[in-house]
Amino acid sequence: MSKEEREAFLADVHVAVISIADGDRGPLTAPVWYMYEPGGDIRFTIGADSRKMQRLRETNRMSLCVQTETAPYAYVTVEGPVTLGPSDFEGVSAPIARRYLGEAGAKAYYRGREGDSPDTVLVTLKPERWLTTDYGKR
Repeated sequence: MSKEEREAFLADVHVAVISIADGDRGPLTAPVWYMYEPGGDIRFTIGADSRKMQRLRETNRMSLCVQTETAPYAYVTVEGPVTLGPSDFEGVSAPIARRYLGEAGAKAYYRGREGDSPDTVLVTLKPERWLTTDYGKR
């Protein structure tokens, strides 16, 4: 994929799978919803007390992969450093919920909440390395 194609693919709605080094075990992998705009960083939130967060605090790096679920298959993988910060309900969490669930679904998802819980952390991944394949072009 070209730079523009891979960035457009990553900007589409996909469930991402993150991978974080986990000592002498295999990498810790988990699905996440995320936000990305071409040329920018990838952002998502996770629990402050989660194993994922413990690993990110130790490694400050991760990989993220998104893919199509139907043929012809395509995928984009990025790897890079992360920064951790306070959650941002209006700027990140609510838009992510709308992206994946639509307006009504996002409202239902967050009904009864004033925003992110205090134990949620904003993760920002800066893409440094890309690996891409589009089997529709082969």
